[in-house]
Amino acid sequence: MNKEPKGLENLFPYLENKLKLDPQSTIISQFKGGYSNLTYLIQSPSGQYVLRRPPLGLKISKAHDMVREFRILEALKKAGYKKIPDPIICCEDEDVIGAPFFIMEKVEGLILRNRIPEGLDLNTDFFRKLSQNTMDGLLELHHLELEESGLSELGKPHGYVERQVHGWSERYFRSKTDELAEMETVSDWLKTNMPKNENIGFIHNDYKYDNLVLTGPEDPEIKAVLDWEMATVGDPLMDLGTSLAYWAEAKDPDTLKMFNLTHPQGNFSRQDAIDYYASKSNLKLDHILFYYAFGLFKVGVIAQQIYKRYTLGFSQDPRFAGLIHVVRACGKTALKSIKTEKI
Repeated sequence: MNKEPKGLENLFPYLENKLKLDPQSTIISQFKGGYSNLTYLIQSPSGQYVLRRPPLGLKISKAHDMVREFRILEALKKAGYKKIPDPIICCEDEDVIGAPFFIMEKVEGLILRNRIPEGLDLNTDFFRKLSQNTMDGLLELHHLELEESGLSELGKPHGYVERQVHGWSERYFRSKTDELAEMETVSDWLKTNMPKNENIGFIHNDYKYDNLVLTGPEDPEIKAVLDWEMATVGDPLMDLGTSLAYWAEAKDPDTLKMFNLTHPQGNFSRQDAIDYYASKSNLKLDHILFYYAFGLFKVGVIAQQIYKRYTLGFSQDPRFAGLIHVVRACGKTALKSIKTEKI
């Protein structure tokens, strides 16, 4: 983490006023490792907090709406869902740090990024349990009651699949930098192969290992789920498709293994994950190929958007320079899956 990031000078008086934190004993540092929204650790004698704000530069989509993410956390808390950090305060005044932001509880635990942390020996049994816990967690979200809880107000499920397909296609072409025929072919295929049946449930839309806080290396129980900015009410199988797109296997291109630690031995394969989900859901997975291809296309577009910001100079993070290879890999993998009808 980098200490005292630039641009947060006005945050200290805000924290003193709203949370009674002493500026002299409060330390703010940035978490590294993410690719989108910026996350900071606030340390003070009275406790630790986490601050989230949008990325610097272009305002690409509602996916970076911090006010909405805060409202989602509040709604989930009201609905009785417990695997979330406690939302504390939301600030819509852009004069404080240059963008809306919110502050939440810091949940202690293990977060797995794209490699096993040094010094940890995570065995096959750990990953098998983590795979199962991850799918159980996704199913739990998809089975949340919507009407009495008020969660139904967070989205417009009817026509969701069509809006997503066209929306992500438009985002791709707005952020396009290179000629990648595979991405364009997949975009066309998705538009002409949308399933007619729509399902409705609460969905996370970015559900993968590095958005899960685990109890620890001895126990992969999920304590909290993070990054709710894209959560909504829509088709749960679109959510499953996105998770499958991140669910890299050992045989997959290295560029697709950089987001999720699902490739070490012991993890479910994608087919294992599909079969497990199907065994505990009443949804029909006849068109799972479509949802998987959509997930890969969506991940590719997300990488393309970040890469575009990098090319325009809004970020100097050297990791972003190679994201165009992720876009290419997503397009090629999706097209191969479509042609072979294999996931």
